[in-house]
Amino acid sequence: MYVGIVVWFVVVAGFFWLLILRPQQRRMAAVRTLQAELREGDEVMTTSGIYGTIVTLGDDTLELRIAPNAVIKVARGAVGQRVTADGELPAGATIDPDEGAEE
Repeated sequence: MYVGIVVWFVVVAGFFWLLILRPQQRRMAAVRTLQAELREGDEVMTTSGIYGTIVTLGDDTLELRIAPNAVIKVARGAVGQRVTADGELPAGATIDPDEGAEE
């Protein structure tokens, strides 16, 4: 009777690890790799959806140019993804035709 309960517990724990913990570990490893590979000049999107270009990198923070003459300081961990190198924006992103226009 107790052996059946132990086997059932092991099976449930195995499914929990396989379906929940392992994918989370992979996502965290991918985020750590991305944040370790950041370089000045990379175009990135923060976890809050702000697009910009990295101006300076620190150990824990970075400065992000989000518009001409507009630089913000954010935590390095706030970078969610890098905009693709071939100039394509992630799905749902739009380009403002007036961005960078001189007045």
